Amino acid sequence: MVPLSAATRDRLDVLFEGAERAEAEQILLYECVGERNGTEDRTPESLERLRFAVLKVSDGDLDELKRAIAWSRVDFRDVLVWAGFHRDPRDHSDWFPESDG
Repeated sequence: MVPLSAATRDRLDVLFEGAERAEAEQILLYECVGERNGTEDRTPESLERLRFAVLKVSDGDLDELKRAIAWSRVDFRDVLVWAGFHRDPRDHSDWFPESDG
């Protein structure tokens, strides 16, 4: 298991609340581990691009989060394109979800 970075937790806090937030965290920790994205030296920071992408695509919906992670296992590049993080390896750093409140 690769822990979540502080930046990933910050985005998770905006997108999910309560029990869904806890479940989304577990899903990211145990299912979004970057095994097929060429990240051999997996650290919380090295997984941010992929984890931010699946969070952005999910738009705060657990089912969509699960779908995005499942698809990332087929081809993680598709998820990066859907999130708009495919052009520059640092694009994800500027993304922060808007709060509804």
